[in-house]
Amino acid sequence: MALAVTGLALAFGLNACTTANVASTSDFDHAVNFRAYKTWAWYPKQANDTEGGPARGYESFTDQRIRDAVTKDLAAKNLTEVASNENPDVYVAYSVRVENQQQRTGSPFGYGYPYGYGYGGYGGYGYPYGGTYNYKAGTVIIDIVDAKRKELAWRGTGQAQLDKNTITEEETYRIVNSVLGNYPPTDDRRRQAVR
Repeated sequence: MALAVTGLALAFGLNACTTANVASTSDFDHAVNFRAYKTWAWYPKQANDTEGGPARGYESFTDQRIRDAVTKDLAAKNLTEVASNENPDVYVAYSVRVENQQQRTGSPFGYGYPYGYGYGGYGGYGYPYGGTYNYKAGTVIIDIVDAKRKELAWRGTGQAQLDKNTITEEETYRIVNSVLGNYPPTDDRRRQAVR
């Protein structure tokens, strides 16, 4: 009985871990000195909200959550938010989308009776197993734009499997924190790019 309970606990634990993973990547301008950036503001020309329509005097919940998560993360990195008309060092912009994805499971190899132990003494027949399942994926792209040069300095992208049709508050923080975990680029990444 204890073994069955342990097996169920492991199965539920592994299932919980699969939804918690965020695939994040980033790229950056290798000539930029990211330590020189001290202030930031939201990119002033971001007109549409993340839920598909033009924002008209309000923000969607997803927008509010992303802005809050970005603000907290950048504050923890000692970057100060200023108004966009106060000449920030960088502008921050983002985009979000939720889309249908499909995942293949199982193996292309079959199972059966190998080595001639099949029916009638002949090799066994393979039975493919597995299949596909559909899920929702949330993608967040965060751009950091050098305000003086008006050029992209850094871009981070994060994608995660979602539990619902929208990005929840917990998922928003998880994705944004994973993406901004790559900012600023480390000296190791800079050295690897020079090679």
